[in-house]
Amino acid sequence: MSDGDTNEQFTGRSAKVKCDGKLPACTACEKAGRDNECSAANDHYVAALELRIEKMERRLAFARSRKASLSQHTSLPLIPPTDRKDSLANIRAAMYRKAARSRENSDVNSLISDFGFLSVNATTRDFEPSASNMTFARLVLAAATNDPLPIDDGWQMPPKQAAVALVQYYMSNIYCLYPAFPETALYNVLEHMYAPHDRIMKDSDCWLLYMVLAISSGAQSQVKNDQYYIDGLYFASRALRHADQALMPGYTTQIQSLILLTQYSTIDPAHFDSWHLIGFTCRAAIDLGFHQDPPPEQLSDKSLLDMRRKTFYCIYSLDRSISMVLTRAFSFTDAAVNVAFPRLSSFSRRASITGQYLSGCEPALLLFQLRRAQSHWYQLLTQSDATPLPDSNFIWQIIGQMQEWSERLPNTLPIGVRELFDLELRYSFVYCMSPSAKLPALTDYGRLFIFEHAIAYLDHIYEIAHSGRNTGFYSYHDALRVFFMASHRRRIRRQCPRPSRGGWEVPASTTSSGAWGVWSAPRARWPRCRRPVAHETADQATAVAASEYAGAPMGGDMRWVDVNIGGGGPRG
Repeated sequence: MSDGDTNEQFTGRSAKVKCDGKLPACTACEKAGRDNECSAANDHYVAALELRIEKMERRLAFARSRKASLSQHTSLPLIPPTDRKDSLANIRAAMYRKAARSRENSDVNSLISDFGFLSVNATTRDFEPSASNMTFARLVLAAATNDPLPIDDGWQMPPKQAAVALVQYYMSNIYCLYPAFPETALYNVLEHMYAPHDRIMKDSDCWLLYMVLAISSGAQSQVKNDQYYIDGLYFASRALRHADQALMPGYTTQIQSLILLTQYSTIDPAHFDSWHLIGFTCRAAIDLGFHQDPPPEQLSDKSLLDMRRKTFYCIYSLDRSISMVLTRAFSFTDAAVNVAFPRLSSFSRRASITGQYLSGCEPALLLFQLRRAQSHWYQLLTQSDATPLPDSNFIWQIIGQMQEWSERLPNTLPIGVRELFDLELRYSFVYCMSPSAKLPALTDYGRLFIFEHAIAYLDHIYEIAHSGRNTGFYSYHDALRVFFMASHRRRIRRQCPRPSRGGWEVPASTTSSGAWGVWSAPRARWPRCRRPVAHETADQATAVAASEYAGAPMGGDMRWVDVNIGGGGPRG
């Protein structure tokens, strides 16, 4: 092969084309548009190189001329050279930040979608923990838990006899006021729990028993960290194992489970917030329509209708009580409620698990009436416009109606329930007469009225705290009521002149030592009371003439009661 053939093959290989070795320019170079560069068209390889050099010189001259033209313009500041390692580190850090933001956005979007799932499916029954990582129970506990409960690993259930005693205490002192579930359901669960052979129990049933035992045990606690208090913590902790299923939306058992958890929160504020829990309970009840009576053709069974009404009014009573003591708005107004009271016959005496007859839960109906009265004037005084009342006698009319209601209470009420109603009435009297936007001016008689009932309240609660009786359902909110009444007594005492020495008998709660005695019980049980009431115990009260209230006679129709205790049933 000649030198020309060798050169053209070399050029073809350098151009990544196959040279066919023809002269003056190979066909492959012509097809590639490089016929002027083909070494086959030159007699010598050196000439080909010179041609390539000339071309490169022309390109270099063009580049220099372009650079000269650009230098005539204002040059931008040069970018400082960066270390390649630093640049890679910055790029890597930026990638990590972007990935972290993506994960955060994904988590937020997932959480928001879970909340949306909760709101959209608040009343459906397919809301299972397996369907979403967010459950209604986890949302409730995350919002309403103050401090976590102790882990119940290694803790054993008490003997059946002790559990029966706790259940009986609950039925006699708490269920009689809040009959939120059928009592037979509780007794059946208790029997199944202590059955000799294992039985499959629903989560809602386990929750029912554990929370009843927790409430009963906590209600009997006298001092924090005593055995009743510790047992109550472990009962509640055991109940939380079944929270996901027990608090599942769409079932009546969810509402009943929330009622029990709200009751427990009132005696254990260190671990649960009653304000958030009653809000969740009310929302669940409204979502299921418990705030409205169903049409007669939809629920013809009167016993089921009575149970539904009892469950709603338990929520109603708790909401009114918690909102008033915390001076907050109700979860729903009375205008949104259209539920008649349960039939009086539905509160009949029934046999308990021990074979003895219970005293019934008639006190619950009386409590429902009282809460409706409190709701009526509380909404008027605190949840309406700030325009003063045109007639101040309206407050006295409300007080007169509540006084008339108390005079109609049956004589067969247990002593613990009667004491509870007496305290509630005096608390309502002072609350109604307290200065507010609706009632800015307070007369001397009004001050005396407040002072009288505040003294009577403190004297009565002092007696209960030191009597050794454990027959009433008193919670942390009652400790707040004591603080409320003592604060008003102190404020009114500062506004009133000292009474003349007339030999008035000074109640035990009005002396310095007596005031300390009133606070000693709630302070020992709920340490949160210590700071807000410390300054009250140092103030020595003076006796004031007890003036008997002589209000105008009221008519027999009390709109907020809607029930004639003397006979007959509720209207509607």
